[in-house]
Amino acid sequence: MILFYCSAMEELAKKILTSERIICGRINWGKFPDGFPDSFIENVACNVDGQDVAFLASFDTPAEIFRQMSVIYALPRYGAKSFTIILPYFPTGTMERVEREGEVATAMTLARMLSAVECKEASLVIYDIHDLKERFYFRHPIIPKFRSAASLFNSARMNGPERFSKAAICFPDEGAWKRFGKIFDGRHILCHKDRLWNKRNVKIIEGDPKGSDVIIVDDLVMTGGTILECAEVLDRAGVASVSAYVTHAVFPKKSCRRMSAFPFANFWVTDSCPETLKDFEYCATNFKIHSLAEPIASMLLGNR
Repeated sequence: MILFYCSAMEELAKKILTSERIICGRINWGKFPDGFPDSFIENVACNVDGQDVAFLASFDTPAEIFRQMSVIYALPRYGAKSFTIILPYFPTGTMERVEREGEVATAMTLARMLSAVECKEASLVIYDIHDLKERFYFRHPIIPKFRSAASLFNSARMNGPERFSKAAICFPDEGAWKRFGKIFDGRHILCHKDRLWNKRNVKIIEGDPKGSDVIIVDDLVMTGGTILECAEVLDRAGVASVSAYVTHAVFPKKSCRRMSAFPFANFWVTDSCPETLKDFEYCATNFKIHSLAEPIASMLLGNR
């Protein structure tokens, strides 16, 4: 298996490449003077033609989508025997609905762009996509393979300190409960979120968290408003401690600093959004990284 990767995913790729059966493919990510990409795939005759090829992507900006899509389209053209795209975070996943005339579902747009790759079949691996129905946005030759990092975190939690293995799991809204409720055993706390314009009202609608260690679980965090309000509601209910787990720590514009407004015991995230991880050194919150390297390597080697 030959693994190519974008610049942002270099640290995660290094961890994946510790497996002797995964070989590093190299790309020079240059730019022309006008800013458009001038990319070059090295040694295509040996590293692409007739090989099992994977590309580790991070679509953190629209410009990066264009640059990386150019390479994604090119790799099968150079004769890859099989092709796998690993996109841990599908960034437009939350924009999957059209609720009023004029709205644009950009999840569908990105799915169509990925589906334009020209090969017999290409696997697309995404972790904790926001809405499972987005599977049907993709067209041939893309075969979407949805994975859950939350299940990996749950396994680590159950094998960790008793304080966390017996902690109650809190879902900040019904959507999170639908996504992850069957993954986490034990006591569940369910919150409900009402929105009125730009204001949120979070309340507990099921379960009693009093005196418990609680872990809030969700697929992603943007500015952190929902998780902060959920944590404050739990605190007022008399919990012993509040921790949080999210697969995708997006935190645009360094909004991770907002998390210091609440004393989280732990805040677990994955390395699916590498640009965010650079900002954590400026945050007081106790962020802990749960790497996707091992499950990605296992998947590439056919173990999952």
